[in-house]
Amino acid sequence: MTTLLLIRHGRTAANTGGVLAGWTPGVGLDDVGREQVRALAERLRPVPLAAVVASPLDRCQQTAAGIAENRDGLAVATDERFGEVRYGSWTGRTLKELTREPVWKVVQAHPSAAVFPDGEGLAAVQARAVAAVRAWNASLGPDAIYAACTHADVAKSILADALGLHLDLFQRIVVDPCSVSVVTYTDTRPFVVRVNDTGGDVRALIPPKRRRRKRRPADAAVGGGAGR
Repeated sequence: MTTLLLIRHGRTAANTGGVLAGWTPGVGLDDVGREQVRALAERLRPVPLAAVVASPLDRCQQTAAGIAENRDGLAVATDERFGEVRYGSWTGRTLKELTREPVWKVVQAHPSAAVFPDGEGLAAVQARAVAAVRAWNASLGPDAIYAACTHADVAKSILADALGLHLDLFQRIVVDPCSVSVVTYTDTRPFVVRVNDTGGDVRALIPPKRRRRKRRPADAAVGGGAGR
């Protein structure tokens, strides 16, 4: 059972200004965002992480670095598939302005059909993000716990997949800055353990130690007679 801690990056000035930052370079954490990361890293300290993966964008790299800090030998791995939606010509514009665009209604009501002008479709975003999760699950193995630092729409699309929701319903999911959502993946299906956790106790995420089963005399007798 692989456990994914899905983390949205900490707050930025673009978040407070209502700007669609997209892949704009140099958008880093603000003072509140840095404090959010510090608090989250402290909360996650007891959880053994096999890996910390992040979108290549500055705000995610800074968030991931704070989580990986002081964990011996753990470096941040970058995976572009966890990168922000490519919003095309919408990048850098305010949400207030974008609500007047015809495509806005499609994004809100029928996101599986939404393709941003000169940019990416949300269905393609979900496909690449879920593929990244599956690849990391397979690479790290069934007993691993790992963190992936990404962006709101990307995280919501992964959660929609894990919940068995059509992408058209993903706008019902809320993922706040520096929140943690937790999904465990089994051979048969995923289980969504937490969504948009911004302050909960994480000790329940630590797997219990496996108890070694003591071999009883009766077991030995049964095994010994099997080859007769």
